[in-house]
Amino acid sequence: MKRTLIAAAAVLAAGGAFAQSSVQIYGRVNTSIERQKAGDVSTTVMQNNASRWGLRGSEDLGGGLKGLFVLESGFNSDTGGLTQAGAIFGRESWVGVEGNFGRVRLGNMGQSAAYYATADYISMHNHDTGTSSDAFYTYPGFKQNTIAYNTPSFGGLVLEAQYGLKETTVGGKNTAQLVANYDRGPLHLGASYLQGPTTIDGVTFNDSKQYGLRALYELGAVTLGAYYIRDNLDEAVGGAVADAKRNSYRVSAMYTIGASELHANVGYADKFKVGGTKIDDSNALQYTLAYNYNLSKRTKVYAFYTKVNNKANSSYFTGVDNADFSSFALGVRHNF
Repeated sequence: MKRTLIAAAAVLAAGGAFAQSSVQIYGRVNTSIERQKAGDVSTTVMQNNASRWGLRGSEDLGGGLKGLFVLESGFNSDTGGLTQAGAIFGRESWVGVEGNFGRVRLGNMGQSAAYYATADYISMHNHDTGTSSDAFYTYPGFKQNTIAYNTPSFGGLVLEAQYGLKETTVGGKNTAQLVANYDRGPLHLGASYLQGPTTIDGVTFNDSKQYGLRALYELGAVTLGAYYIRDNLDEAVGGAVADAKRNSYRVSAMYTIGASELHANVGYADKFKVGGTKIDDSNALQYTLAYNYNLSKRTKVYAFYTKVNNKANSSYFTGVDNADFSSFALGVRHNF
């Protein structure tokens, strides 16, 4: 009996010790049936759209200080396999502390702060996932081995700096970025600078500089968003291209009617400029029309049509010059 009472007391004590900690399981399952066409080849497929699950937690350390962590795994909802081979938490894995000074994190950030401030922010119809994702964003830099700091909010303005370590002796450079986000009522503005390696239209560059601007405005049932991104590219692997530049643009709109959402967005990648000369037919256009019906706050059904129009010297999404891509999709998404 005495041993039983001691064991019960130990369990209660452990419960008290963990009372200030919280861990949450969260995720998203997003799957669609699609009729896709790449060049002249058409296929009907089941498409995973960045399904994921994860653990996130925080501990109240007192004095306004918190300990934080996120562990996130990507999986293929059509097959059940991992999207990052051999990496259980390949999507995101970091630990940090947060207080009146802001937030410091160490680890794998999943995506760059620059991406979240631009392309992701205005992608409203399907979270910038799957075949209707932004075909022109270049995802520069390393997301792993990253030190991240963001300030507290100063009247709606939050600054974030990240520095990613390449941890290799060959190829690429460390990643450095600075991002500003400003939220004031219905107005949401963002600006970003990022320097690091990138791959764009099939060519890998060890050094690139990306400059981004974003605006989003909510007008009742209507939400409008847009971004402008400038990519300056250098040190191409293999010497295929040197000193290349490219502009890209995207506008998006959402109109809500009860549980229904109507979406439209158009993106444009300008011609590459190499050595001061524009490359003919290296531009491309992408447009998407979508309809979402929210069965609840967490579950929706949707349909969309997306198309990427490539020119003679552009190969976005297909990897083949002058080959277009299109998809008509019907899908279901559930957040938990």
